[in-house]
Amino acid sequence: MISAISYPPIPIWEIGPLNLSLHGVFAGLGFVMGAILMMREVRRRGFDTDKVASVLTWALVASLLGARFFTVPAHVGDPGYGLGDAFNVAGDYSIIGGYVGGIIGGTVRMRMLGLGVLPLLDAAAPGLAVGAVVGRIGDLAIVEHLGSATNFFLGYTVMGGYDISPQHNDLECAVGVCGTYHHTALYDMIGAAVLLVVLLVLRNGWDTRRYGQMFALWGMWYGVQRFLIDFTRLEAARDGTVSDAVMGPLTGSQWGALAVAAAATALFLWWRRNPTVSSMNDAAMGANNGLEHASIAPIERTFSE
Repeated sequence: MISAISYPPIPIWEIGPLNLSLHGVFAGLGFVMGAILMMREVRRRGFDTDKVASVLTWALVASLLGARFFTVPAHVGDPGYGLGDAFNVAGDYSIIGGYVGGIIGGTVRMRMLGLGVLPLLDAAAPGLAVGAVVGRIGDLAIVEHLGSATNFFLGYTVMGGYDISPQHNDLECAVGVCGTYHHTALYDMIGAAVLLVVLLVLRNGWDTRRYGQMFALWGMWYGVQRFLIDFTRLEAARDGTVSDAVMGPLTGSQWGALAVAAAATALFLWWRRNPTVSSMNDAAMGANNGLEHASIAPIERTFSE
């Protein structure tokens, strides 16, 4: 009797020389859904939607670069790993690297356009969460990012004949039950969905929040979430069952997640000195919400970006 989750995966489709995977399709949809959610908040608060659209374009390109190059440090010491491997588009990709790259690229563009960085990062926070929720659907479809063997009821059971993600070819078998493994993409999707709800509730009910703290909260939560979830992959990474690089006692993804969580916590505390979020302060940072000509006290213009 199978007490875990099991379903036939949707394999990667080969169209001529191209491989089409639902992993990439839903990663793209996740970005689009997150952008839509951010733009709704930007429009509601009166910021320039045309300029923010340009910011999102930069963020998209930078996220692709970040997702690819974030994985490079973990492989630098691998035998035979060279410059060509680092720039190989068929290499590993990291969702955390995608977030970091997109945030850096978007922030650079905000600065270039003279936009207020912190209110827009706050507006992006729920979109960052929904991006993970939608993006992970593709991982579930092709059954990617399995972890160590488990009997957990949310684990995934590989059945004979299942064609799961190529990174897990060694877990496949011809007949019977091949094994049950931690379904880490599912865990991440559930955690991101809870985070999304929390951020949406706080956006409407957190009256004392300071500029930047909503974004920092997203980073703190998601960083800790990924750090904890990847313990379910650590053993498999050590024995080579999955391709995650191990750096000392943790995986490369865990080190990256810890860095994100630590940086976000520091920013959350630093940004406590910022003004509270309000229509008046939005107007002081460029929002056209009917208060752009209001008299703003000097203290309200002081931001610790």
